[in-house]
Amino acid sequence: MKTRLIGGIAALVLAVIGTVLLVNYVSNADRRAQSSLDPVDVVVVEKPIPAGTSVQELSSYVQIKSVPSAAKADGALTALDKGSGQVTSVALEPGEQLLGSRLINPAERIMEGAVPVPEGMQEVTILLPPESVVGGTIRAGDLVGLFVTQTDPTNAQIASTQLVFDKVLVTAIQQAPATTGTAQEGTSAVPSGSSFVTLARNSTDAAKVILSAKVGSIWLSKQTANTPESPKTPVSTSGIFQ
Repeated sequence: MKTRLIGGIAALVLAVIGTVLLVNYVSNADRRAQSSLDPVDVVVVEKPIPAGTSVQELSSYVQIKSVPSAAKADGALTALDKGSGQVTSVALEPGEQLLGSRLINPAERIMEGAVPVPEGMQEVTILLPPESVVGGTIRAGDLVGLFVTQTDPTNAQIASTQLVFDKVLVTAIQQAPATTGTAQEGTSAVPSGSSFVTLARNSTDAAKVILSAKVGSIWLSKQTANTPESPKTPVSTSGIFQ
């Protein structure tokens, strides 16, 4: 009789303990589930976004939406930093959360149309204004002539310009978009910014290009495979009218 009583009490105690543990587990599970549903704001793509779109232009392509915290992608942005000056590195599709890794400095972007570097060559990039790149019409794959203008170190009033390289291959070019607005038929909109022009040269020529950009100015002419080799004769200030 006493044994059965003790067994009954033990069973009751175990039942109470089990019930308490079950209630605690369910309560904790509810808290975990509730935590995962806590809404957070993220930037979500609403319309297809072309690669190279600036952060300032993204407002018309995206919306701020609330999603469960568990559904927020790692690195997803919660707002747009319109002063960052960054651009999208790739094209983005509707429904994507905008990741910080998708935004890069414009100088880091490899533009579509970049061409392979010929064997034995290396790439060097220079920054040029629109007028120095044939009005912004140069594209990857074009051949260009590279002119360098330098001032006489002994007389600042005298400068000279010389064609340094013929048929230089442009492997990539990054340009600011053209100024918006209408242009007359047969004309193009005026370029509104400078261009990063990447050229393929050997190491010695690349050094000359870099030095020329540092101590002088560079101007490119558009050439073709049939453009004849030009004499490398410098033209000085005093010789313009000769």
